[in-house]
Amino acid sequence: MKGFGNMMRQAQQVQKKLADAQEEMKTKTVDGEAGQGKVKTVVTMGYQLKSVTIDKELLDPEDPDTLQDLITLAVNDGLDKARKAREEELGRVSGGLSGMIPGLT
Repeated sequence: MKGFGNMMRQAQQVQKKLADAQEEMKTKTVDGEAGQGKVKTVVTMGYQLKSVTIDKELLDPEDPDTLQDLITLAVNDGLDKARKAREEELGRVSGGLSGMIPGLT
């Protein structure tokens, strides 16, 4: 029974570390970009878009489609980087168990 108690304490410690890491990730950011850096985004590791920066030369009223496509690509790049950084962080904190615990990704 003593071993089970130790295992439960360890599980609670890992759970707390993961909860703390998830809270911290809400403010950590990654950068996304498209169009050779002409459109840049900042995205949190909690998957929130914080900002979009657009180079002035892309502001062509005759070609809104290009700008729309580049914004979409930059946001998706930022979200992809946030997802990868989040997985790495959770894996580091959990010792690789985060993928096995539902709701932690």
